[in-house]
Amino acid sequence: MYGLDQPVLRTDISGMPLEWIDYQEAVRLHCAGHVAFTAGTLLYTLRGGCNAVTGRRSLIPVHAVLATFGGRYASLRLRPGYVPPLSNPALFRRDFNVCLYCGDSFPVRELSRDHVTPLVQGGRDRWSNVVTACRRCNHLKGGRTPEQAHMPLLAVPFAPTHAEYVYLQGRRILADQMEFLRAHFPRSSPLHDRLARAGASVPPVC
Repeated sequence: MYGLDQPVLRTDISGMPLEWIDYQEAVRLHCAGHVAFTAGTLLYTLRGGCNAVTGRRSLIPVHAVLATFGGRYASLRLRPGYVPPLSNPALFRRDFNVCLYCGDSFPVRELSRDHVTPLVQGGRDRWSNVVTACRRCNHLKGGRTPEQAHMPLLAVPFAPTHAEYVYLQGRRILADQMEFLRAHFPRSSPLHDRLARAGASVPPVC
C-alpha cells in the first residue's frame, strides 16, 4: 500500500489524462457516482462510516488511475487550440532541468526561463519561445537571439499537449500511470526520447 500523499491520475472515460487528484477528491468522486472505472495499482483502502441497517462499515478502494464520466471540465481542456498555462516548474520539467545552451543539468534554484527571441526584440512569453537556461548562459546570451549570441539551441522548444502537461505536473508517477500518460502523447512528442534517455523518471524538482 502507498501513503495518502500518493496522487491519483484522473482520466475521462476514454482514458485521456485530465489531472492529478488527492485521496479526498477520489473519495468524493466515488461517493458521487462519477467514477466510470478504476485501473492500476491499489493505492489504499479508505474506511467510512457504518451502514445503519447492515452495521457494515463502508470501504472505498482507491487505485492509481480513476476514470470519470465526461463533462464540461474535460471538454474545456481538450478543445482544439487549448494551450496549457506556462510556468517555470513545468518548463524546467519539459526540458528535464537541462540548460538548452550548455547541456548541463542543474537544480531548480540555478535555472531560469530564457526567451529564444528576446522580449526586447518582439519575442513572446509562450511555450514555443522559451527554454530552460542556467543563470550563467541566460546572462551570457542577454537580449540576443541564439544566432546573435553564437549559442545554438540543443533542442527545439514546444508547447505541450494537455496529456504532456499533466505529466509535467506529476510527482511520484507510478508505472501504470505513466502508461496512461504516454499513450496520449503525440507520436512526434520530444518527451518520448527524453523519457527513454532518463529511464522514464520524473525530472527532479529541487
